[in-house]
Amino acid sequence: MRIIIIDDDALVCESLATIAVQGSIQQGTEPIEVLAIGHDGQAAIELYDKFQPDIILLDIRMPELDGLEAGKIILANYPKAKILYLTTFLDEEYIMQALRIGAKGYLMKSSVKNVLPALYAIERGQRVFGDEIIEKIPPLLDKAVKNKTDNKIQNNIFSVLSETEYTIVELIADGKNNREIADALHFSEGTIRNYLSTILEKLNLRDRTQLAIAYYKQL
Repeated sequence: MRIIIIDDDALVCESLATIAVQGSIQQGTEPIEVLAIGHDGQAAIELYDKFQPDIILLDIRMPELDGLEAGKIILANYPKAKILYLTTFLDEEYIMQALRIGAKGYLMKSSVKNVLPALYAIERGQRVFGDEIIEKIPPLLDKAVKNKTDNKIQNNIFSVLSETEYTIVELIADGKNNREIADALHFSEGTIRNYLSTILEKLNLRDRTQLAIAYYKQL
């Protein structure tokens, strides 16, 4: 796996490089190579353009150009780019922006032990959001739901769903599990599982996490 690390703190960059490279060796997993290290958003853009890594680890608050703006530019040029944000800021606006631009992950630096498994998960096509971030998503969804209109629903990917299916999507995005959804709609858990399979198939999504993220992005 080829990665780039961008953080305005040189010590953080060195630590992340050690965790990635040495961790992969110690665990006997796929080797990780750090192609380059940078310290601001402009460096992120230039280094991504030069190396086109498998994954770029990107800080958010940095001098000149921040990580979110850099991420937008990278994804505009390379739509399949895989960005993992690693930051100390549990800011709702940052989380919203990261979701909107299509970041593959958002972790707190305090969750450094999760960096290595997150890299492998993202490489496999999964999205990775830390527990603190997942806890923030339902309230953010609630705020966004208040501002949605019927017109928006008709002009996004969810227009292919029935009213019941869309209600289930809303409940999933609100953090409800299958039992809670079944109770709310007076269905059996088996029925909810069947509905979920149909919804995922219609939307070409892998799991309920992707479903919640897609729901949030269309609001």
